[in-house]
Amino acid sequence: MLESLDMRQLRYFAVVAEELNLRRAAERLFMAQPPLSRHMKRLEEFLGVALFVRHSRGLTLTTEGERVLEIVRPVLELETATRERLHALRVAGARAPVVGLTTAFEQGVFAALESRLFAAHGPGLRLERATSPRLVRDVRRGKVDAAFVALPLDAPGQHVVPLSYAEPLLAVLPEGWPEAAQSRHRLRDLSGKPLFWFRREGHPAFFDHTKQVFAHAGFAPMLKEEPAEHDVLLARIAAGEGMGLFPASFSAIRRTGVVFAALAEGNLLGIRLGLIARTDLEALAESLARLAEDALTSAKNLSAP
Repeated sequence: MLESLDMRQLRYFAVVAEELNLRRAAERLFMAQPPLSRHMKRLEEFLGVALFVRHSRGLTLTTEGERVLEIVRPVLELETATRERLHALRVAGARAPVVGLTTAFEQGVFAALESRLFAAHGPGLRLERATSPRLVRDVRRGKVDAAFVALPLDAPGQHVVPLSYAEPLLAVLPEGWPEAAQSRHRLRDLSGKPLFWFRREGHPAFFDHTKQVFAHAGFAPMLKEEPAEHDVLLARIAAGEGMGLFPASFSAIRRTGVVFAALAEGNLLGIRLGLIARTDLEALAESLARLAEDALTSAKNLSAP
């Protein structure tokens, strides 16, 4: 009977149909792979059709699977829109949340997410932009309700939800350096060059992670203290004082005198978006995680050029 149809299974099916890979779909849904596989088999049994052809490289939609996806998509879009509008109605008379956005990514990345946040929570929503370590402290102190942060990150005692959006790091070189003529580098080819970098106490987890990658790649730069502001850092790179390593979204910034180049180790050095929230706001955290995954799906993961 259709009244016993489980909407969760339809949502799971849509994600699996997009990814065509159970592991990736399970990661997006924040669940283990075996239960997801069982949900797909139950849905196939309920509908009486095979939705996927399973093979060693992943999955392929059957003709019936494509027809089911065609039917399911508008239903799920309507459900999402309904949830968001009802949620906005519920919070209209209450204090809108304070949500943090990390400055580790170029802020244009968050444009679609910001629109969805205001649609869901109304004009009273307040956005706070800051570094990820600062946002962790603000959530812990109750100044911010939830925050989108860059991983890896130190957040002792706080639950961190990793999201699917990620970016590699790119090398940002002074245009006058000979190396700027190349569009791709290995880290060891840039060893010995001056690198603007942050102090460990500011971001220990990421510092230790990159230190390991540097050592494994044979990269031993001359470290210079990194300015806090991105525009100041880019100006000093343009002046030839040293190079920098930036998340890929910053390549959207056009700055005279600097060149963005891919790194062979860019994905190893990369950062991933995550979400932290106050421990008493679990429902808000779940809502924001779903909202972010939906909003950022169109902004596909950037990969090194």
